[in-house]
Amino acid sequence: MISMEKQERTGQFSWMPSRQLVEQSNLRAFLALTGMPDYESLVQKADADPAWLMGHVFRFCGIRFYRNYDQMLDASGGIAWARWCVGGTTNLVLNCLDKHRGTPAWDRTFLTWEGERSEERRSLSYREFDAEVCRFAAGLKALGIGRGDTVGIFMPNLPETYVAFFAVIKIGAILMPLFSGFGAHPVATRLKDGGAKAVITADGTWRRGTTAALKPVLDEALLEARDVKHVIVLKRMGDTLATPMQAGRDRWWSEVIDGQPDDFPTEEMEAEAPAILLYTSGTTGKPKGCVWTHVGFLGSMVTRDMHICGDFKQSDRFFFMSDMGWMVGAMCACIPSMFGGSLLVAEGTPDYPDTGRFWRLIQDHKVTYLGVSPTLIRGLMRHGDEVDSYDLSALRILCSGGEAWTEAPWRWFFERVGKSALPIINVSGGTEVGGCIFTGTVHHPMKPGSFGGRGLGMGTDIVDDTGRQVPPGQVGEVVLRQASIGMTKSLWKDDARYLESYWNTIPGIWVHGDFAMQDEDGLYFILGRSDDTIKVSGKRTGPSEIESLLMATGLISEAAVIGVPDPLKGSAIVCVCVAMPGVAPDEDSAAVLSRAVVTGMGASYRPQQVVFVSDLPKTRNMKVMRRVVRAVFQGNEPGDLTALVNPEAVAELRAVTGSAQ
Repeated sequence: MISMEKQERTGQFSWMPSRQLVEQSNLRAFLALTGMPDYESLVQKADADPAWLMGHVFRFCGIRFYRNYDQMLDASGGIAWARWCVGGTTNLVLNCLDKHRGTPAWDRTFLTWEGERSEERRSLSYREFDAEVCRFAAGLKALGIGRGDTVGIFMPNLPETYVAFFAVIKIGAILMPLFSGFGAHPVATRLKDGGAKAVITADGTWRRGTTAALKPVLDEALLEARDVKHVIVLKRMGDTLATPMQAGRDRWWSEVIDGQPDDFPTEEMEAEAPAILLYTSGTTGKPKGCVWTHVGFLGSMVTRDMHICGDFKQSDRFFFMSDMGWMVGAMCACIPSMFGGSLLVAEGTPDYPDTGRFWRLIQDHKVTYLGVSPTLIRGLMRHGDEVDSYDLSALRILCSGGEAWTEAPWRWFFERVGKSALPIINVSGGTEVGGCIFTGTVHHPMKPGSFGGRGLGMGTDIVDDTGRQVPPGQVGEVVLRQASIGMTKSLWKDDARYLESYWNTIPGIWVHGDFAMQDEDGLYFILGRSDDTIKVSGKRTGPSEIESLLMATGLISEAAVIGVPDPLKGSAIVCVCVAMPGVAPDEDSAAVLSRAVVTGMGASYRPQQVVFVSDLPKTRNMKVMRRVVRAVFQGNEPGDLTALVNPEAVAELRAVTGSAQ
């Protein structure tokens, strides 16, 4: 924590932790266990000895093994190839479900689900949920699926999606989450690269009041991914959709579980055996297959980051509206179940059948721990004051991740949803590291978009091009000097790309691809992807700084700021904006936005263009793809677009810029 004297002297914090919150926090209890006086001391000790840290994390969080490990960390093969829990055996399901048998948690509610039509609701206790997992796991084994087989999940947000998640991992197979909004080509690309033996899907789902078929998309993908031997189909839509089934390959979910037992053994796996194969899009080339192990994701994001730093408790109900295809899907499955908490799952979109749906879900289901992305909040802000009509008083903790904040939506979320009283646990990491590089805690004060401190045991640093640490107030590249337990085990079948992508830029250091800085009060800020950074007249600027100025005008709900080549300045500013409802996307609005940038940044940052579009290209986890915007404006190939949730936005950009298709 920052001292009270310094807090009073700066007077710049938006939120301060209360003494009661600090004393009752999981982090305070963990500090007592480790003998560390404060968070910064803990970071320094953890960075110097990550194995020491993880030993305490395992004890504090009760991570279980069938056979205890002989060695916590073996880095003898080099930091890029660090091995954890050598000789130990476990299973993610052992820790998230099996350990609750015979405890008070067993008959408490684990999962509550609401369909797009709110009258559709289901609730499952841990006992009931585990029985479903066991039946489906036994059914998968009966099909010949088991240890080391890759199984895709191409499903919307349903209870069975989470049943499938745990069932696949329970039998020692490798789970491959696929975004339910994908078209056939990205599904086929991932299934082929991952060598999938089976895929679990649904006939369809409800999206904004209409039926959206999933099975036909998968069928088209399987014309390319011919090695898939089994397809299991959940009948979600009843008789609404006709679903062709291929004899010998396709089976209904109900057939797979018919007659199967409601108690089935969990496979004992090597601690670092692959559990989840999750693809993330690269700037160029094919998607990158990130490999999470049975012990890795539990030891990093679930326990170290969200329980100890993020203060998730058994009494919490977790809600982060996300598709299983993003890492948040795995977070939703594992964080509440690891600690005997509960989970809310919602089908569909946050603003349908009405724009207040997201807030009503929180109200009706008494959500206490709410996760959001900044993009989600920017979209909900467009609907104005309606959030005030809902009772959000059950909320205890707010959490955000996925991209950098700009100030206006952060303040709106903090003030309108958190009533200026709740902490926002801001986290930043990525699929490749399986955990938090920077994190908020309930011990740190907050400024808009800030992170309280560096992640634990990561060796997080901010450096210049040579790898030397930069001082506070100076922008630098985010690197990791330690191999965290959650870090991907190479890239799927591509060791050379793994080294080239992360370890070879500055030898012996993981270069993450983000720019960040630490301010004078010790808080951290992510300023965007390093390949998004703009250099104007020799000055390096993150796009979020300019986007904050644009958002503060109240005229727009979203912006993507890019740099384009300029013969005098090196780069010139282009602002691509989405107007707020009721705001005319015309020259007058553009002039106001341009003046806001000049007033805030100086005349050399005067935008070359201010362009209005109806939407910005985003990934499935709602990150704005500035590299795509930049490529279109420069007339270049935009690279891998398979993860885009809205490819039509690229077509609109091309039309606006006059770029060729």
